[in-house]
Amino acid sequence: MFIQTEATPNPATLKFLPGQTVLAQETRDYRSVSEAEESPLAQKLFSVEGVDGVFFGQEFISVTKSDVEWAHIKPAILGAIMEHFMSGQPVLNDTGAQVDETSGEFFEESDAETVKVIKELLETRVRPAVANDGGDITFQGFKDGVVFLHMRGACAGCPSSTATLKHGIENLLRHFVPDVQEVRPVI
Repeated sequence: MFIQTEATPNPATLKFLPGQTVLAQETRDYRSVSEAEESPLAQKLFSVEGVDGVFFGQEFISVTKSDVEWAHIKPAILGAIMEHFMSGQPVLNDTGAQVDETSGEFFEESDAETVKVIKELLETRVRPAVANDGGDITFQGFKDGVVFLHMRGACAGCPSSTATLKHGIENLLRHFVPDVQEVRPVI
């Protein structure tokens, strides 16, 4: 098994590509070992000293480190990923729990059509581009012309995330959706 790595715009996060599907339908973002109980792979990765975050995309794993050098932890991360996929274990335990992508969303019913267009633009134009950088951005809400987005994976804590939001996503949404005035991250 050959695992490729790619740098992300976030210097604290590396993207690992195992050459096979990681999660087919959804994404998962873990910021601590206690959050990662449902995932044997995430637990293995958190056992590597210096791992601060694990994000699973469709075909990649983004790992965020603390104040350690990549040269010190990258071999252990590669080993944990390789060992996991070679074992045949699932990435997520079959707990029967499903992620509700809409949970916690907020917007007025009168804005439903606007929200539909925002979500479509995010799904078709923003999320694929952000996934290339090892992260994900999901819709959280819309109120008074402000779109609230949740940044995950390499996007969370990335130094360039503000520029991505303001100059990229905000300009795109304002161009296609006149009701959008601003985009803000949800923390």
